[in-house]
Amino acid sequence: MTDTPSTPDTPEEEGGERIAKVLAHAGIASRREAERLIEKGRVSVNGEILRTPAFKVMAGDDVRVDGESIGQRPPTRVWRYHKPVGLLTTHSDPQGRDTVFQTLPQDMGRVISVGRLDLNSEGLLLLTNDGELARVLELPSTGWTRRYRVRAYGNASDKALAELENGTVVDGVVYGPVEVTVDRRTGANVWLTVGIKEGKNREVRKVLQSVGLTVNRLMRVAYGPFQLGSLKRGEISESKLSVLRDQLGKLYPLDTDGLPLKPGETAKPDTRTGTAKAKPKANRPHQKSGGKPRAGLDADSIMPAGGKSKTAKGWAKAKPKANEKPKSSKRSDPKGSGGKASKGKSDADRRRRS
Repeated sequence: MTDTPSTPDTPEEEGGERIAKVLAHAGIASRREAERLIEKGRVSVNGEILRTPAFKVMAGDDVRVDGESIGQRPPTRVWRYHKPVGLLTTHSDPQGRDTVFQTLPQDMGRVISVGRLDLNSEGLLLLTNDGELARVLELPSTGWTRRYRVRAYGNASDKALAELENGTVVDGVVYGPVEVTVDRRTGANVWLTVGIKEGKNREVRKVLQSVGLTVNRLMRVAYGPFQLGSLKRGEISESKLSVLRDQLGKLYPLDTDGLPLKPGETAKPDTRTGTAKAKPKANRPHQKSGGKPRAGLDADSIMPAGGKSKTAKGWAKAKPKANEKPKSSKRSDPKGSGGKASKGKSDADRRRRS
């Protein structure tokens, strides 16, 4: 019996990463989409067409999709996008309808959405070039709350809305706890803030429909620690690496170059910044007292919609420095003395002491 050499049809037993995960990390496709690419024979490893999604890629392997090398893994990037109503969250639509990805800048490269917002929904949509990160953030096990601002037509009692926190079943589908806060009622409409952690297809609309409310406007304002903030419809903003590392934390740890850490691996200190403290900056005319968000954080990405800025009135002003000199010494001199009175007093004191 002879050993069979490893080929794309005979995956390695140990080491390496599954091809679907590699493609996801490279931002080529989600794991599910990667499996479909393999089924269609569009993926090759070291010149051989791949036949199984279970194949493990080793360091140095030449992985190609449609004949093009996927290259080295790029740093993980995340964008906040304010999706308008009327766009589908998909890369292509058989009916030719407009999609989110058709509106994005071409220099972004290929990106994947974290979850979806349906055609008639708007608000915060996270985009990333890391398919594995997208998969992780979509899992309910992350514990992240997706928060929505909702306007609905109908009449539902506070008791019925409160009971949704215990979960519910709609058309045979089990939904987890749904947090509902009534913000205000205006005529036949009610404004709500809704929080969910599962993100099933049209979950908010279906759950509210089950208690007699028809949603006529739905805007996502937060996805975990990421906030819609002041982004206008159609605007997009990339989160800084320092923001990502802070917000993703141990859920999806990144090194100082933005590359995901392997299990058990720890990030090396960022030698580019060292331990030196930043020099204090002079106050600028356009800055109000109260300071600004700590370095590296994007205020819009972390401040809840409608939240109060630290630059707003009501924040305490900075205390004066201990060694700060008065602006003028004239106040300490008797009127018209020109400083002579204090000098005469000193001479008299010396004569008494002598």
